[in-house]
Amino acid sequence: MAEKTEKCLPENEQFFHKERIKYSPEEEARLEREHFWRIVDAFRYYRIHVQEMVKRAERQFLSLPKEHQALLPGVMTNLTRVSECANSNDEVLQAIVNNSIHMFENIEYGDREDPRRCLSSTFDMDKLKSTIKQFVRDWSETGQAERDSCYQPIIQEIQRLFPSDRYDVSTVTVLVPGAGLGRLAWEIARLGYICQGNEWSFYMLFSSNFVLNRCEKSHPIPRRKPQSLPPSSDFSMVAGDFAEVYTEPDSWDCVATCFFIDTAHNVIEYIETIWKILKPGGVWINLGPLLYHFENMANELSVELSYEDIKAAIVKFGFQIEVENESVPTTYTENDRSMLLYVYDCVFFVARKPEEKQYNGLTEPGLPPAAKSARREDIDQLT
Repeated sequence: MAEKTEKCLPENEQFFHKERIKYSPEEEARLEREHFWRIVDAFRYYRIHVQEMVKRAERQFLSLPKEHQALLPGVMTNLTRVSECANSNDEVLQAIVNNSIHMFENIEYGDREDPRRCLSSTFDMDKLKSTIKQFVRDWSETGQAERDSCYQPIIQEIQRLFPSDRYDVSTVTVLVPGAGLGRLAWEIARLGYICQGNEWSFYMLFSSNFVLNRCEKSHPIPRRKPQSLPPSSDFSMVAGDFAEVYTEPDSWDCVATCFFIDTAHNVIEYIETIWKILKPGGVWINLGPLLYHFENMANELSVELSYEDIKAAIVKFGFQIEVENESVPTTYTENDRSMLLYVYDCVFFVARKPEEKQYNGLTEPGLPPAAKSARREDIDQLT
């Protein structure tokens, strides 16, 4: 059964930047609480937001000359259908909220100061709509093609590097930062690996908590029941900023990143963190574009490097690039009915942290990865 735990708080999306103002603990708590309830508001405001958009479209259509309206008999029917779909989406969103109020083990956000407030900005609603699309990408039959193009190369590489005939895969640890709604991490855990997803967006945390722990149905979303993991699976989700949560050196056999590294304010910090937490001999598998999330956002640090610069930094840290493909076409939450389709030309690489660490030209012997221990059945034979 899929197990999800939150061990620390996600960073406040509204106030997060690497050179932010230092707040007192009380002020940090207040801002965090306000942010939490702002995201709750976005979930609760969704139906009203869509219905207002539908009413506006209806008014504009009805303002046309009658003879023009007569040429478009399907418009009002389509708008009615949109309204009905929004109502169906809203049922899921309210269930998500109701299951998220007390989702964190280490904090409660208390009662909101103004329970009547339920208005959200365009930014909030755009984030929520992106989360709804993520449901389709990660857990629907419609999203299968995207999952095949994005997740399968990573999964296949994990299986190639840590095959079950050479490893006890139940001892191989895989970390998936930026796990979103958890499908990639879930698939890796389903194969028997120890897998932990990490996410810091409340939108994603609310939704992954629901889909992984509360969804009992398997149609239409999630198409596959998350609780169908084998009982022996070791799967977890952790909330928080990747670079702040993961600080223990030499602790992971594999870090798998998908559409993640361009979410950084400073991508070098991500590389540094991955280098630090990988065991000697461990591997970093990456697939994704460089569409920097904080580009053009006021008051946000955003270091926007080319892949050539990033690759050079990866090598200077000491990684050995073993696999590289600079042109992997894929989509992201694509609407195949839209006339505007985006195809990302992604880079895919596998970089290994050598078993011998090198610092300033000096070599320090490293320990072999723990994953390279005898398989359990071999141990049983020896005893």
